[in-house]
Formats: sequence, C-alpha cells, structure tokens
Amino acid sequence: MILIDGKKVAAELREELKHEVTGLKAKYNKVPGLTVILIGDLTPSQIYVRNKEKSANEVGLKSEVIKYPDSVEEKTVLEKIEELNKDETVSGILVQLPLPKHIDKQKVIETIIPSKDVDGFHPMNVGNLSSGYESSVPCTPLGCYLLIKKVEPNLNGKKAVIVGRSNLNGKPMTQLLLKENCTVTITHSKTKDLKAECLEADIIVAAVGIPELVKGDWVRKDTIVIDVGINKTDKGIVGDVDFDEVSKKAKALTPVPGGVGPMTIACLLKNTIECFKRSQI
Repeated sequence: MILIDGKKVAAELREELKHEVTGLKAKYNKVPGLTVILIGDLTPSQIYVRNKEKSANEVGLKSEVIKYPDSVEEKTVLEKIEELNKDETVSGILVQLPLPKHIDKQKVIETIIPSKDVDGFHPMNVGNLSSGYESSVPCTPLGCYLLIKKVEPNLNGKKAVIVGRSNLNGKPMTQLLLKENCTVTITHSKTKDLKAECLEADIIVAAVGIPELVKGDWVRKDTIVIDVGINKTDKGIVGDVDFDEVSKKAKALTPVPGGVGPMTIACLLKNTIECFKRSQI
C-alpha cells in the first residue's frame, strides 16, 4: 500500500510556489499579498492562522493578519473587507471560520470580491467551478485532488465515491473529479447502503466527520482512499477512515494527521498566487 505523504507533497508544492513568486517579483516588481482576518481567540483558529502566516512568509508572499475580539461588530468586519477589496497590494482575503454567532458567515463570504476569494466560497466562484469556468477552488478539495493525481495521474473513467455532501468539501470535490471525466457518486447520511457504494469505487474521499466510518471491508484492493476527517476521540485524533483496517486493503491511503491537512494551507498559497496573476492581466 502507498501511504500518501501530504507533508511531503505540500513541501514540494511550496517549493514550486516559492520559485513562482520569485519570478513574479522579477516580472512585476511586487509579490502576491494574503490578508487573513481572525476574530476571537479559539485555539484551533489561532494555530491555523499562525501556520498560514508562516507558510506564506516561507514562499515569499506578503502576509498580514488582522485580529478582532469576539465582541467586534459585524459592520466593522464588513467595512474592513470592503477596504481590503480596494487595496491593490492584497491579492487574497480570507476570514478564518468559525465566526462568532452574531456575525453572518454568508454575508462575510459574499462581501469578499470573487477575484480575492482565496477560500473559493463566494457563490460566484462556486457557480464558476460547477460550470467548468475559471474560479478559485476551495483549498481542502483542491489539496485532495492534487494528492489523488500524485497516485493516479490519469483519472479518466474512474468511479469516485464522495462520502459527505458539504459545501466546503463534498460538492467542490465532485466538480473537480467530474472535470477529470470520473463518474462521481455523492453519498451522505441518507444513503441506503454506503458500504455497497464504497465497494464500487476506484477513489473514495471521506469527509463526513464520523470517526473511522469507512472500514476495511468497504474498500477494494485497487482503491485510492483520501481521508479528510479530523475527529477527537479517546484514542487521540482519528480520521473518517479506519486506518488500521483500510491500510491492509487499499492501493493508497492518506494518514490523519499528515495527509490532507498540510495540503490545505499549501493550496491556499497557490490560490493567492493565482488571484494575483489574474489581477495582472
């Protein structure tokens, strides 16, 4: 079985992006800029943002973090986003989720202009992706897609099963694999026989938030399995895939942690650079 090393692939991608930023600086005499807005003091969010900032600096991006307390008014955040929309030194804007209850997440997402939406959550980017047009792609599914392509460059005609139908991962993942001429089935909590669906798959992407849901007898020996889940349990952090069982059966599998996670941040940097390049045309 191939253990898909997300840390290694992410490090290779960051190295490529670093070279690209050097070239862009030489060509335009400026570098892409990423601005992250962090509201409140949730520890996981603070860790994510710190890692994003570190990685952005590593590849040569201009990086800025704007912090607000939990009590910040929604109006203040929206006005700051409007200001960043007009700032030519900012190529990408990201508002770290989750947000405090009094701030409307959808309103925040829709205030970021699509051309600076590095998360790929704006309805216009969602629509462009599903229509096959140029768009920012959400970072986690983009990372999953790049890991799948590392194992199997030609996905033509492959059968993919997506476990989970979220806007963050399941739906955009489907669009990326359809573009590669995969036959895609989206499964969810109301799917009648999830095991039977998975046994048909050449590719399984599990992103449903149920610890160790996908078992060894759900998987064929030639299946590529991507585990997006991060679940806290009594035995520590586990994915949505039973690693011990599935690793004995699958052709390739991502570990948790160290699989999809590192790719998410690398793809955020990639999206920031793409936004910058489109703005220079």
